[in-house]
Amino acid sequence: ADEPTGNLDPKTSRMVFTELLKICRSEGVAALIATHNLDLASHMDRVVLLHEGKLHEGTDIAAEYQSL
Repeated sequence: ADEPTGNLDPKTSRMVFTELLKICRSEGVAALIATHNLDLASHMDRVVLLHEGKLHEGTDIAAEYQSL
């Protein structure tokens, strides 16, 4: 999903992500989500940043983002 909560307020955005995570975990499936919201991304099981055409994977996305 590309920016599935881009036009939503923060509270609704968090609710959508929470429900999406519940569904993925209960069904044992993955979801690929593109977002610029680092706060929401930090709640995901795995985060990969795309910067200048290169993928950067790390567990601390705030630190990873700051290092770019």
